[in-house]
This record gives sequence, C-alpha cells and structure tokens, in this order.
Amino acid sequence: MSKLQIPQGYTPKLGAYDTQRAIGMIKRMFEDQLSAALNLKRVSAPLFVDPATGLNDDLNGVERAVAFDIAETGGVAAVVHSLAKWKRMALDKYGFAVGQGLYTDMNAIRRDEEMDNIHSIYVDQWDWERVISAEDRTLDFLKEIVRKIVRAILSTHDAVAAKYPALTTDLTPEVAFITTQELEDLYPDMTGKERENAFLKEKKTAFIMQIGDKLRSGKPHDGRAPDYDDWRLNGDLMFWNETLGIAFEISSMGIRVDPKSLDEQLTKAGADDRRSLPFHKMLLENKLPLTIGGGIGQSRLCMLMLEKAHVGEVQVSIWDEETLDGCREAGIPLL
Repeated sequence: MSKLQIPQGYTPKLGAYDTQRAIGMIKRMFEDQLSAALNLKRVSAPLFVDPATGLNDDLNGVERAVAFDIAETGGVAAVVHSLAKWKRMALDKYGFAVGQGLYTDMNAIRRDEEMDNIHSIYVDQWDWERVISAEDRTLDFLKEIVRKIVRAILSTHDAVAAKYPALTTDLTPEVAFITTQELEDLYPDMTGKERENAFLKEKKTAFIMQIGDKLRSGKPHDGRAPDYDDWRLNGDLMFWNETLGIAFEISSMGIRVDPKSLDEQLTKAGADDRRSLPFHKMLLENKLPLTIGGGIGQSRLCMLMLEKAHVGEVQVSIWDEETLDGCREAGIPLL
C-alpha cells in the first residue's frame, strides 16, 4: 500500500535531462571522493548468491529474497538484499591489508519493501568495506569514518550546486552523534522515526548509533540483522531533508561483528541456527578479517542533492497505481 507524500507547492528544480546529467555527475564524483577518503578499490560484485552460503543479508529477518532455479546446475540462487556479508569474504579472498578496502555497485530487489517517497523495491547503493585492526573497534574510530564520508558527500554536493544554481539545499557539515538510548531518553513518548525527525530537524546532520539491541523501554530503536554489524558499534547517517521535511537516511554502516559479538547477537536474535552456515562458521572461528563497512544509497543521495520529492524521480522502478496517479496529478515526473 503506497504512502505517498506530496510536498506543498513542490516543483522539480531540474528538468528531465538535467536531472539525468546531474545523477551521472553525482555518481561519478562521489565514487571518487569516497574511494579517496577511505582508501577503497573498486571491485565487481554479485547480483545473486547461493542461499546455502549464508551470504545474503537477512535485513530484519522477515523479508523474502527473490529466488530462482538454475537450469544448468539444478540449484537455486537468491537475489541479494545487500552485500554486507559478501564484502567481508571478498576482502579475505583478495588479501586486503589493514587500512585497505573495497567498494562496489550494489543492485538489489526487495520485494517486500513498502512503497513511499523514499522506498522502492529496487535498491541501488555503494557498498563498501575496509579491513581494520582490533584496536580500531571503537566508537572514536567509527565517528572518524563517518566524518570522512560526510566530507565526501559535502564536496560532491558543493560541485553539483555550483553547476546547477537552481539547487539551494544547504547541507550541514557538523555531525551530531547520539545513541539510540540517548535519543529515547530525550524523546521518551515518541516512536523511533519521530525521534529521528525531531533530532534531525534541529541538528540537520546526525549519526544515530547503536541500532539493533533492545532499549530500556524493552523495544529496539529499529531492526538490524545480528550477523554483520556489532550493535554497539554501528549506526545510521542521516541528513534533514528540507523538501520532504523528514530525517533522511543516507547510509547504514558500522564496525562488523567479531566472534564474541556475533555469538551474543545470534543468541539475542534467536538465530542460533545460522551458526552452521559457512560464513558464520568462519566468523565464529575467527577466520575472516575484522572490518568496518556499510551501504550508501545512490538514489537517496541523488534525491537529497537534487531536492527531489520522490525516489522515482532519480531511478526507474515499478509503482502501484496510487503512486502513479498521485505523482501525475502533483506534477512529480517519475522516470
């Protein structure tokens, strides 16, 4: 069921072809900025994986992967939800050293995703991962990586805004760091999303930390799979989206689980059955490098910088009739 929001008085700042040119500019520039900031090398990545490997991202544990049978092998493949686990295996395979990392284009189909202004069943993001040392598994290190990503975003935004003067969004470079428990203490009577909106409306740029575990209220701030991020060392990077008037997630990221945190989180999540999967066995036996990584939404970043009201203005997907009719009537041009 669509949840379409029509911003009052919305008119696209760029026409159809300028939008396409600007999307290309953002994607080219940000890749260069990100790889330079985090010392990342580009690699190729899979569109689908073998479900038996445990490499697919389970998201909140209820989303159904798109799967298909393979005539030649007689097996089954599942379209990725993200590459959170695959990247860590790739770093090990390529022999990357501490301080080195990779990035790739990740394209996914999430058929159970709700459709609204910022969600689509098609997901495109830059997935990145970097090898770290045991000493790097700290909040201070995580915060420094976040600041580097924000600087890469701001550099790209400044160049796009200079080329297209009609764009007037002002992104705030200072990042406000806050844990989900601190956020709940600050706004105890709000839902998780309401807290994010209230905080981002004031701070404009923020990193919401420690997502996945239950808060003192007994509820988690948001869902997070137990087998990639360490719930004590992760977070969501958000900007205030002036066009939509909401807290706008650009990246989900974190320092990845080590054997101890994976063991704890699998039990907390009731996911002990995953311990026998190849990926999880390697992690529990400490056979994979320690890493930090995340995904940065390509369409999300383009939406933010180009001041678009709907993700369908910057990507091609399939929409329900309510969305198609509502956007047509409001003059929101979907690709």
